[in-house]
Amino acid sequence: MIYVIRHGETDLNKEKRLQGRMGLPLNQVGITQAERLREQLKDIRFDHVFSSPQERAIQTAEIATGRKVSTDSRLDVFDLGEADHLKKSEVIFDGFIPDSNRYKGVENINSYVERVFSFLREIEVIYQPDMNILLSGHRCTTGCIGAYFQGIPQNRNLLKYSSDNGQYKTYTFKKSTHHAQ
Repeated sequence: MIYVIRHGETDLNKEKRLQGRMGLPLNQVGITQAERLREQLKDIRFDHVFSSPQERAIQTAEIATGRKVSTDSRLDVFDLGEADHLKKSEVIFDGFIPDSNRYKGVENINSYVERVFSFLREIEVIYQPDMNILLSGHRCTTGCIGAYFQGIPQNRNLLKYSSDNGQYKTYTFKKSTHHAQ
């Protein structure tokens, strides 16, 4: 089983600001959410624990599993460029991401999907049906991972599959699944 968790709350989440690569560590609510995850997952033995390199994702995974995590840059948060830390209500979006014509440094969505999917294709090769693998990430990452398993939505909104802070979803690899973009 693949367990996909979203990091617990940070002050930027609380303030309804975009949080990318200049994110903050967990606040007290986020730590409590990670502790709640630990309670929910206490009977699961994880064969592998992977995380985004962002501190908030690492903290959540380590609190939830009691294990040291392996970070992988392919699980990193979507790069929001100059839109990082702005209030969501003030950001001009192009679909579901900050408008790259207005904010420098916004990651290309297709490149983002490809890097997350490449990680999952690699994991799928080593995956055995009796394995439990935990992946810790962000709203965008949990959504992109969901799209790998369930298909990219017609409107291309990967956030459809996202988890809330401190929540998790489970997926399994199907041998005959084709992952089209």
